[in-house]
Amino acid sequence: MNLHNKLTIAVDFDGTIVEDAYPGIGKPRIFAFETLKKLMEDGHRIILWTYRSGDRLEEAVAFCKTNGISFYAVNNSFPEEQFDNTYSRKINADLFIDDRNIGGVLGWGEMYQMLTNQMPLVQSKKRKGFFRNLFNS
Repeated sequence: MNLHNKLTIAVDFDGTIVEDAYPGIGKPRIFAFETLKKLMEDGHRIILWTYRSGDRLEEAVAFCKTNGISFYAVNNSFPEEQFDNTYSRKINADLFIDDRNIGGVLGWGEMYQMLTNQMPLVQSKKRKGFFRNLFNS
């Protein structure tokens, strides 16, 4: 997947950027902050899209800021968006990175390599079944 266009990427917090320790904040997942910084340097917009709200959300945003990440938007499609319960809360993003994906969340280094086409998705030319190919097993 070679993505020359700039993307809007929605990223979950608990279990994705940090290890899941909700309502606390877990340890950062290996390469999470480095990868997010690199994606931002590459020109992609990163949205924090999380279950957290109120004080718990503010704690997560502050933790990320301490680790060098300021998001394009938080739980919104764009910074100026105002919550209105008359329309869907689904946000407008090109990709979603979440530990609740089918197959779980990949390692951050592997995700960056997939997004920048620095590593083939399938290592072998040997034919694999659909799900094995999909999950790279």
